[in-house]
Amino acid sequence: MKSGLVIVDRDGVINFDSDAYIKSVAEWVAIPGSLEALARLSRADYRVTVATNQSGIARGLFTMETLNRIHQKMTNSLRKHGGRIDAIFFCPHGPKDDCACRKPQPGLLYEISERLNAPLAGVPMVGDSLKDLQSAAAVGALPILVRTGKGSVAQQALVEAQAHNELTHALVYDDLATFTDALLSGALDLAMQACRQASGAG
Repeated sequence: MKSGLVIVDRDGVINFDSDAYIKSVAEWVAIPGSLEALARLSRADYRVTVATNQSGIARGLFTMETLNRIHQKMTNSLRKHGGRIDAIFFCPHGPKDDCACRKPQPGLLYEISERLNAPLAGVPMVGDSLKDLQSAAAVGALPILVRTGKGSVAQQALVEAQAHNELTHALVYDDLATFTDALLSGALDLAMQACRQASGAG
C-alpha cells in the first residue's frame, strides 16, 4: 500500500529549465540529485506524479511525439536510479487558450486526484514558480517552492504574497533533494496536517 502522494513540476524542478523551452530529448537534462530524490520517494512507497505546463506544443515548438520521447527519457533515467513516476499530467495549451488545466489553474491536480483516487488536501506539490504554488493552494495541497529553475525569483514573489496573507502554508527548500530529506524525516508532517485542517479535511 502506497504511503502517500507527491506532485512535482517538471522543468526547473526535475530537469534544468530554459527560457527557450525544452524542445528536444537532448535538451532534457536532469538537475543533479533530482532523480535520486525521486527514487528515494518511490522506495519509501510514495506515488510520484508530475504536473507540468507544456505550452511549447500550442506554440508549435515541438510535437506530442517529441514530448512523449522526452518523458520516456525522464522515466528511463529515473528507473536506472531505482525509482518510478506513477503518472505524468501535462497541459498542452497556451496562456491565451483559457483552459482549466494550465497552472495556476488547478485542473491538472484535479485530474491527478481523479485518476489516482487520491485526496489532495495536504499533499506536497513541489514547483519552482508562483503558478505551481497557486495551483496547489487552490486544491488544499501543501505548496512547496524549490530554489532551482525559476525558484529564486519566485521566492521574492512568494514573500510579497505572504505579506498579503496569501500562500501562507508555502514552504521553501533549496531543491528536490532537500525537500525529500524533509519529507522522509517527518519534518513536513505538521505542515501537511495544518494544510489538511485548513481545507476541512483534517
